[in-house]
Amino acid sequence: MNRRHFVLRRPFSTLLLILLIVLFGWIWQERVALGAFPDIISAYTAKEYCSCRYVMHNNAEYCHGYVKQWVPTSGFTDDAASKRITVSGLGRSNSAVWIGEHQGCRLEN
Repeated sequence: MNRRHFVLRRPFSTLLLILLIVLFGWIWQERVALGAFPDIISAYTAKEYCSCRYVMHNNAEYCHGYVKQWVPTSGFTDDAASKRITVSGLGRSNSAVWIGEHQGCRLEN
């Protein structure tokens, strides 16, 4: 009877507690995918920019706009001599390099 009394007296607190339990359950279930997310931002940006710039031969300004995302990146290097792009974001860094006309760009580890 005491628990029922708490639920009836504090419906918003009870609802918040239930929502928090569901949220933590979802986070636990998706922990692997959520852990990979920071790498996705910098890897996607590096690979797509490399393809835009060196495979499609677009100018740098256009390619920066093409790969712009809601999640900002903290570092960006376009080494035109070696056709290597390095992007940092969310604490991770990834590089893509142009391999050739038929192979395009490849992510590096």
